[in-house]
Amino acid sequence: MPDHTPRRVACLQPSATVVLAEIGELDRIVACTKYCADVVPAITSQESTILADSWTANAGQIIATHPDLVIASVPYQEKAVVEILKSGARFIGLAPKTLADIYTDIATIAGAVGAVDHGERVITRMQQRIEEVCARTMGLPRPRVFCEEWGKPLIASQPWVAELVEAAGGEFLGTPGRQISAEEVAGMDPDILIAAWCGAGDRVPLEKIVGDRKWQGTCAAVTSRVYCVRDEYLNTPAPTLLQGLDALAFAIHPELFDSTRGIRQITGVPSSTALNLSL
Repeated sequence: MPDHTPRRVACLQPSATVVLAEIGELDRIVACTKYCADVVPAITSQESTILADSWTANAGQIIATHPDLVIASVPYQEKAVVEILKSGARFIGLAPKTLADIYTDIATIAGAVGAVDHGERVITRMQQRIEEVCARTMGLPRPRVFCEEWGKPLIASQPWVAELVEAAGGEFLGTPGRQISAEEVAGMDPDILIAAWCGAGDRVPLEKIVGDRKWQGTCAAVTSRVYCVRDEYLNTPAPTLLQGLDALAFAIHPELFDSTRGIRQITGVPSSTALNLSL
């Protein structure tokens, strides 16, 4: 029986590249973004063409790679959508908000390349790991956690991160995916502060943001429970979220979970006195 699945895939979204790698179909990718290569370094060995991402898509770039499927993310700028459509290739647009949406996206991508069973195994593995962590934290005290995906403006992390925080035994503060003020966060007095800025890797300046936002008096700062989690572990809606879950579990319940890669703790909280003297 002839194989009608796409053989030349252009990935404009790192999560799609992660999924294709997880289901053993990475060799179908002929083009991707630099962010895809950051999350899945193995893609560099295939000499895939580097393209602009979902927000800055360029039809000429896409057409030059001759893809028969483009996978990208929404929301986009309208002109980016036009550029993708002008390529003439089949197009899958992803816009997950919850873990259930992410599982659907994994199944969709796996189905598109004829790897349904592999996709189901990836989904099952994610669900089982999340359920295991949830079971270990059942009945424990639930520290209050503020988790941010962007610093200027200050934006709370996405709904799927809120679900992972809850699974890891915490209480997510704020409205997921919404802008919030530093004063509002201080007023909620979180027990734990977690920063996972889009595109920042693990380079969030924890000491600076605590000082600049006058968060020194929060429970999180007083107890030094302020963390940076690598961007791709919480902001890439793909199986990489399991690494983010492990990081969250350690931050929230270090008495139960070991430290793991991708998480960094604040080394010193600037005092209010020092801040006032510097003004």
